[in-house]
Amino acid sequence: MTYAAIGDRPELLLAVLVIEALLGYPDALHRRIPHPVVWVGSLLTQMDRTWNAGSAAAQRWAGVGVVLLLIGLAVMFGVALEMVLSGWLGLALMILIATTGFAQRSLYLHVRTVLEYLEKGDLVAARQAVSKIVGRDTANLDERGVASATTESLAESFCDGIVAPAFWFLIAGLPGLFVFKAMSTADSQIGHLDDRYRYFGWAAARCDDVMNFIPARISGVLICLAGMGGWRIMIRDARKHLSPNAGWSEAAMAGTLNVQMGGGAAYEGEWIARATLGEGERPGRADLKSGLTVYFRACLVLWLAVGGLIWVL
Repeated sequence: MTYAAIGDRPELLLAVLVIEALLGYPDALHRRIPHPVVWVGSLLTQMDRTWNAGSAAAQRWAGVGVVLLLIGLAVMFGVALEMVLSGWLGLALMILIATTGFAQRSLYLHVRTVLEYLEKGDLVAARQAVSKIVGRDTANLDERGVASATTESLAESFCDGIVAPAFWFLIAGLPGLFVFKAMSTADSQIGHLDDRYRYFGWAAARCDDVMNFIPARISGVLICLAGMGGWRIMIRDARKHLSPNAGWSEAAMAGTLNVQMGGGAAYEGEWIARATLGEGERPGRADLKSGLTVYFRACLVLWLAVGGLIWVL
């Protein structure tokens, strides 16, 4: 029996969440050992250069091959670690390894940095800071544009970086966590609709959609609980989003803050029309600060939910 047996996973997950929130992935460690996402990204870059060619059908099948290879490697690596790690040292190592799949601390710090620049009136620095966590063009964003982009990213990343990894760790231990992170990274890197990745990234995008389906809805519920509201807007607007999943946490955050998010945005110079979520004005500095508080509380609600699982199981 491994430490990641079903009955043990809630205890492990709670430890992972607490430790990751306190420590994150320290910069000193990152300089010596790149984050595992960097490894996956490097592998994807090599496969992109080698396999992304030929007809549309060939590109799509190559993309399927990429997904299958990543899933296979993630499962093998996760299973091997769970089989090898034993004793108290093994337990500690498993928890530390699992923390690399979560982003509570890093997301909080990134968003707080943007907020601090906005509060100082340094719009240029705020644009540069938000460009690290969003895919849209940021060079011409005004203050509300920066605040809106940051708030949307905060809401969406709550699912991608915290709730979904927690869900898949509970379902399948380290293998489940590793598969999710591999698919999430693949979706971020190749799951686009531009000419280069429309077919090659199709399988990665669909797998990411499937793996986020339940976590996205859980994320929306957690945000509404943390913000003590937002239910009506979430239920009404979540499905308006281009993504089948991102709208749940974004609409929940919009409803909780009584703001309007979404709307058109420029990506790599191309204007993409998007539905608006929520009511009122676009988020400003004060709304972003409130959103960060809601995010913090939502993480705590998740901890409490995991604690409830420990009590039940």
